[in-house]
Formats: sequence, structure tokens, C-alpha cells
Amino acid sequence: MKHTYIPVGVCSRQIDIELDDNAKIINVKFHGGCAGNTAGISSLVVGMSAEEAIDRLKGIDCRGRGTSCPDQLATALEEALEEF
Repeated sequence: MKHTYIPVGVCSRQIDIELDDNAKIINVKFHGGCAGNTAGISSLVVGMSAEEAIDRLKGIDCRGRGTSCPDQLATALEEALEEF
């Protein structure tokens, strides 16, 4: 399943997620944001269950914004799981 999410409050403009039939993360692609950080996050979560990634990333803050690219990925994964 593929899901596209438009982040709020961060530099990234879009997050594309692909989950397998068991809600395991196959691929994550950030558009915009800090290239090294978003590539690192994407690489680290591949193979992880969506639930585990949400548990690890939810609530991470970037510079007092109240959110971050990892936090927005968690929100995107929550939204994707609702469609599952």
C-alpha cells in the first residue's frame, strides 16, 4: 500500500510511504527537508513495523516547533494505518 502525506510545521513538503500487507515499512521518501537527516530516518525505518516506528518517532521536536520530520513521519504512518 502506498500513502502520501503533506507534513505540517517542518521543512519537508511531502512524505511518500509504502507498506507491505503486514504494515511493515518497505520504503519512505521525504521531499524537501534536511537531505541527510531525512535519508537517515528513511533508511532506519525500512523493515520496521509501522507501529514500532510510530512508537519511536512520535513526539520528537525540532527547534521548539512542536514537531519534526520524524514526528511527521509518525503522523503519516498513523494516517496510513487508518486506511489499512
